[in-house]
Amino acid sequence: MVETLKIGTLRWHYIPEPVEEDFEWLEKEFHFHPLDIEDCKFQFNQRPKIDIYDDYYFLILHFPYYDKFNKFIKTREIKIFWGQDFIITVGKPHWVVSKIFEEGQYQAKNNIEFEVASSDALLYAILERLMKATLSMLKKIGEDIDRSSKQIFEKSTIKTIEHISITRRNVIVLNTIFKPQLPLFSHFESGRIKGFAHNMETYWGNILDYYKNMWDRTEDYAEMIEGLAQTFDSLQANKTNEIMKILTLVSAIILPLTFITGLYGMNVLLPFQHAPAAFWGIIIFMLLLSASLTYYFKRKDWL
Repeated sequence: MVETLKIGTLRWHYIPEPVEEDFEWLEKEFHFHPLDIEDCKFQFNQRPKIDIYDDYYFLILHFPYYDKFNKFIKTREIKIFWGQDFIITVGKPHWVVSKIFEEGQYQAKNNIEFEVASSDALLYAILERLMKATLSMLKKIGEDIDRSSKQIFEKSTIKTIEHISITRRNVIVLNTIFKPQLPLFSHFESGRIKGFAHNMETYWGNILDYYKNMWDRTEDYAEMIEGLAQTFDSLQANKTNEIMKILTLVSAIILPLTFITGLYGMNVLLPFQHAPAAFWGIIIFMLLLSASLTYYFKRKDWL
């Protein structure tokens, strides 16, 4: 179903759940390239791109969003046809795009004046809101990393591993979203993507600044979470080594005691085995031997 928002001579056609009739309408009314229509039919995420034509642009962009549990970051594909007097968004939209469209409908219903007057301005408004929403997500990632840096010194090992793993996974997803789109957004500032309105260079430069900021933060977070993971692994390895060392020293203390008890448990004649005080003498000797070994290990700083 096609929903249309009228802003003067500008039209925003919003198609959240396109069906075959909608694709036929796009091809008939706007004469879009068949390959672009075919790209809109794909259900899986495609590589971000901008196709340039004489009278319109076709954009496929990726932006992150949190799942319903606000835990894992996922990728939402945004497909936009951008012409001189129209913007068409096709496919299941990012929540930011849906919110902007709903706000536009509210303004139209209540006769509130729109702040945009061209397709370039509308596209800029959509991209800017997406960038700001993504920066808020990156802020949360930064808070998650700070929390993880404090948790690595706590005793809740399983919780710490889970937290670091989730944050690392989210940073990797952000990296795969942002990296291929960096040269794409550079085309706006370089002038390769000219648009249809004049004096938009500064605005496109602002979009690129947003994106570079997001990319720089993602790279920093990737290094930080990797460092935290390595630090945590080192702490756990050191803890394991300490435990193994203590167990080894305990075994070294028990070994001679086990030998003595095993020796006197044999059915052969042994010294003092018939003496009345032999049992207590052996016990005292074993205690002294244990104390001597413990003192020796502590003196060597092994225990």
